[in-house]
Amino acid sequence: MPELPDVEGFRQVLASCAKGRVIRHVDVRDAGVLHGVDARRLRDALEGRRFGTPERHGKWLLARTGGPTLVLHFGMTGLLVCGHADDPVETHDRVLFTLGGGRQLRFRDQRKLQGIWLAHDESDLERLLRRQGPDALAVDRARFDEVLVSRRGHLKTALTDQSVLAGLGNLLADEILWRARLRPDRGARDLTQEDRRRLFDEMRRTLRSSVTAGCVPPRDSWLTGHRDDRDPRCPRCGSGLRRSRMAGRGTVWCPECQRDG
Repeated sequence: MPELPDVEGFRQVLASCAKGRVIRHVDVRDAGVLHGVDARRLRDALEGRRFGTPERHGKWLLARTGGPTLVLHFGMTGLLVCGHADDPVETHDRVLFTLGGGRQLRFRDQRKLQGIWLAHDESDLERLLRRQGPDALAVDRARFDEVLVSRRGHLKTALTDQSVLAGLGNLLADEILWRARLRPDRGARDLTQEDRRRLFDEMRRTLRSSVTAGCVPPRDSWLTGHRDDRDPRCPRCGSGLRRSRMAGRGTVWCPECQRDG
């Protein structure tokens, strides 16, 4: 599932492929990915516009045009692909944006769990994102402490709740908690100031490394690199990893390294 690092990669694809280019044609091949707008209105709103500097908030990508903003969420299987207008169309290419210079930007998504919205102005955009918490990569320490202290329930559940922090998914949350040596079932409100400092620092380090890699990398030295092993072992202490479910999510953690709680 695309998480913050993946969507940051899609932002870079959009910037390198489309920034400053005129949208010549919008081809909606599957209207099932459109939300709150139909194919004709999407074409009318965007054709002739020029893509500006894209932005990201959590797992949402904002493609500004100097007028309406194209808003994309990639669900579990979404991708943003840059190519040329004469490239063969693939089965899961849902919307094609043909740009000046013969380039083409494609929203590709197999399962269609999220998709594309159109925000006509800033108030529209605010309504779309109103349930999103602060971006996990941009949040400062004071705001981070504030949202955790006010949150009931388990720590893993809080980290993956987009209304608390926007951008963290299952892989990132498990990785960050393992690095911070905190159990996923620890109460979010029960952390000490030192726990929150360590958690914040490890979140920033993990996000920076993941953004550089363009994903949550399955490295041997990372928990992510071992969570799917047949006999998963902690890359730090060698203990057998535990698997459990929290809020319906598969959760992997080390009972030795993450003893607290």
